[in-house]
Amino acid sequence: MDRQEAYELMLEKVKTKNLRKHILAVEAVMRRLAERLGQDVEKWGLAGLLHDIDYDMTKDDPERHSMLGADMLAELGVDPEIVDAVRAHNDHHGLPRKTLMAKALYAADPLTGLIVAAALIKPEKKLSAIDTRFVLNRFGEKAFARGARREPMLSVKDELGLELDEFIGLGLEAMQGISGELGL
Repeated sequence: MDRQEAYELMLEKVKTKNLRKHILAVEAVMRRLAERLGQDVEKWGLAGLLHDIDYDMTKDDPERHSMLGADMLAELGVDPEIVDAVRAHNDHHGLPRKTLMAKALYAADPLTGLIVAAALIKPEKKLSAIDTRFVLNRFGEKAFARGARREPMLSVKDELGLELDEFIGLGLEAMQGISGELGL
């Protein structure tokens, strides 16, 4: 599956505008992480683009989220590494994240929410109005962006060999690169 096919599948399966933006943000972050870590940028981007493909169908049943999506992707013949990363990104299943891609997806998913929340508290409501330090400061505030789970983001040091500030910086840079698509 190439990027255009994956994008069309995402548009078909995901109807919520904000979820589509989240998916595009995760795709951008995954692509940037792949560049930084010397991995396959296209493949990692597909993992980001497809990671929540089943969310509209499973939003009321978190136990099914990512399992249904991974099964759909496997049936479509998507690369098994992408399928496994999609399946393992949801903590509800307790599945091991065996590949660097799976570990990156697990951390990138909540990072995008933290970055968006940080941008939205600025008067400009733009990604260009924030920097890594600003996001890092918000990271330390437990009450800020509660849905952006910190544990997956903290895993980057051990799992990806990145310091938290570098990880946040890479994510912010990636999202700033598609700020027009994100409306931020």
